[in-house]
Amino acid sequence: MGVSPSGALYAFFIQPLTSLYGWAELGVKATPLVLIGIALSIGFRAGVWNIGAEGQLTLGAICGGGVALLFYEVDSVFVLPLMIIAGMLGGMFWAAIPAFLRVRFNANEILTSLMLTYVATLLLSLLVHGPWRDPDGFNFPESRIFSDSATLPTILQGTRLHLGALFALGGVLLTWVLMARTIIGFQVGVIGQAPAAGKYAGFSINQIIWFTLLLGGAFAGLSGLIEVAGPIGQLLPSISPGYGFTAIIVAFVGRLHPVGVLFAGLLLALSYLGGETAQITMNLPLAVTGVFQGLLLFFLLACDVLIGYRLQIKQTKTTATQGVSS
Repeated sequence: MGVSPSGALYAFFIQPLTSLYGWAELGVKATPLVLIGIALSIGFRAGVWNIGAEGQLTLGAICGGGVALLFYEVDSVFVLPLMIIAGMLGGMFWAAIPAFLRVRFNANEILTSLMLTYVATLLLSLLVHGPWRDPDGFNFPESRIFSDSATLPTILQGTRLHLGALFALGGVLLTWVLMARTIIGFQVGVIGQAPAAGKYAGFSINQIIWFTLLLGGAFAGLSGLIEVAGPIGQLLPSISPGYGFTAIIVAFVGRLHPVGVLFAGLLLALSYLGGETAQITMNLPLAVTGVFQGLLLFFLLACDVLIGYRLQIKQTKTTATQGVSS
């Protein structure tokens, strides 16, 4: 693209981390990626493919933001916990739709969860253009700015790093204990690797489908609430640059393990920061971030193929026979 490769790599991976503010921004970007990634990784282990985390994130933002707008003039410490609960319930409700369709009608959860993403986005746009639009916002499609009681407190002075980062770390610990020390985690692993064996052992596949989808919806909804109650501070027509889709890459790069997802989330968050830095300093398009993330996933999948299979070139020997006819 006509720029220095070494300069682009520096802008992507080094320059964003040359200040304390940059490290704090890394935590802000990584929080939703880690939260969604660890929940999706549990579903992927069980063979449940929740591709609609972006929509569940949006519903969580809508429900949590709705609570903030409902109690706009109420200054109480209970507003934020209510927002968190509403956000998680909103994400769970949106994930329950593909779960019900999968269990009841055997509908593919990839398609249903993905299509619901666009429904959620249009619902958010309808609300911020209509009944939830800020009456003092000069007709811009946005809600009121949330009150202080409905905003996540920052944990590092002078930066945007907020309390949600601790939620992400707590989620990593919780899912690690869940998968390594509980019977439900054992069932998830067995059904994902050998469904027939799990069914023979008496494990309910339908219960695992419900559990993994609802868990993914809860974590995605929490991520949406964290975004609107944290760095954004209000409802906008677009509240996510695609965290729900990028978290799929995070889950696989992290090898479907909570600790691996934590480091993968930091790496993909760095790609967002690096893309913005390269856009500002080198005039590169923001789409370079998506290209990098896609290539990362493709290289990872290629490594998995080459680990499981060996390429060999075989030379076929043919014996030519000549017949003499008289």
